[in-house]
This record gives sequence, structure tokens and C-alpha cells, in this order.
Amino acid sequence: MKKTFALRLESEVYDTIEKWAADEFRSANGQIEWILNEALKRSRRVPKKRKQ
Repeated sequence: MKKTFALRLESEVYDTIEKWAADEFRSANGQIEWILNEALKRSRRVPKKRKQ
């Protein structure tokens, strides 16, 4: 389940993420989620998936 929360970013950071997302055919939200997931993988902190 995905959770909703507010995230405050500098406008320059958001603009950069938005441009990067467009290059990858993602939304800005999708790009932020991808960046966070990649960081978790690199740090070996990927949460275990729950059984449904």
C-alpha cells in the first residue's frame, strides 16, 4: 500500500527532477519514487515485501 505525504523541495530541485522524469517518461512523483528505491537498493536497505 502506498502512503501519501507532503514533501517540500527547493523549486530548482523539483524542476530538475521534473526534467529528468520527462527524459525517463515518468511523472515527477514516479521519478522521486524511483530515486528513493534506487538509494535503498544501493544501501542494501530495501524493505521486505509483505505477503498479501
